[in-house]
Amino acid sequence: MRSTIRDATVVSTGRKDRKINMEIKTPYAVIQYNKFMKGVDRLEQDLSYYSVVRKYVKWSIKVVLYLLNCALFNAFFLCTGQ
Repeated sequence: MRSTIRDATVVSTGRKDRKINMEIKTPYAVIQYNKFMKGVDRLEQDLSYYSVVRKYVKWSIKVVLYLLNCALFNAFFLCTGQ
């Protein structure tokens, strides 16, 4: 994984490997990626259940429909307080 924001420092995760009983170390960029991508992955999963994009629509309309779908989902998510 390459990052222009984070340096290449390796951080201990606090867990140990079961086989060799050594601490697991991962790059700091990977830890930050995993920390902040959970919301994006959840959004993509929820949007895949009720997709408004159809096969017969042009690509430009697909982009507009996708952005509208994201906005509606975010508004629903904020209103329900989940």
